[in-house]
Amino acid sequence: MTYDTNGVRPVRTPWNRALVTGASAGIGTAFARQLARRGTNLVLVARDETRLKSLADDLMTSHPVDVEVLPADLSDQASLYTVERRLRDGPFIDLLVNNAGIGTFGAFSSTDIDTEMRTIAVNVVAPVRLTRSALDRMCAAGRGTIITVSSIDALQPTPYHAVYGATKAFVNSLFSALHEETRTTPITSTVVMPGYVATEFTARAGLQGALERVPGWLMLTPGQVAAEALGAAESGKTMSVPGKRYKVPAALLSVLPHRLGRRIFAAIAPPH
Repeated sequence: MTYDTNGVRPVRTPWNRALVTGASAGIGTAFARQLARRGTNLVLVARDETRLKSLADDLMTSHPVDVEVLPADLSDQASLYTVERRLRDGPFIDLLVNNAGIGTFGAFSSTDIDTEMRTIAVNVVAPVRLTRSALDRMCAAGRGTIITVSSIDALQPTPYHAVYGATKAFVNSLFSALHEETRTTPITSTVVMPGYVATEFTARAGLQGALERVPGWLMLTPGQVAAEALGAAESGKTMSVPGKRYKVPAALLSVLPHRLGRRIFAAIAPPH
């Protein structure tokens, strides 16, 4: 698969209003800032209401945009429903950014099962439900864009963060299929597969120790990921791998036999 050119087609830009999940930190905040600079109105979704309000105030002070704050825990069904309802009933969202994600680090036999189920809820159930809610109005309007943040981990089995990697493989498959289903329409779906990014997510997932072994030149910033993701979506790309340094590794991982790929990932991220 050629990640930069597969399924390229033009889409409308700039977007009028975007809903960004996981907007209170990291890549989500970077998406919000870059979209605000483009003049895109925003709906910011995350658990931390205080952070969201602070970000919203900053963006509205710096840019002529309207910013809504929607606190929500996407692992909670009732909370997730409030976001679905916003997509269905509020001012039209023509860009949905499925960015929220969580994960754990360690052998599956020793990780907390409730945390793993939350990972599935946030990384799989939430983007499925939110995208389905957004698509109804996008189809009626005849336009819309969906960006979903996956991971390079999706390309191979990932020992010691097995559930996280599996959720990202699901995301790749679903949203690539969606891109094809909407191929003859102005609606596009772009999956973004970053490599190593220094964010709060890595600390929460227990990956800080593993990241310390990663060469600095391999690290991406949240801003890099968001910028390349938006550019890929504007071009109508099916998939995008941020950072030139990751293009060849991603292409190799996509064709590497799984028995070799899983050993590589196990060597990179051994258990504590």
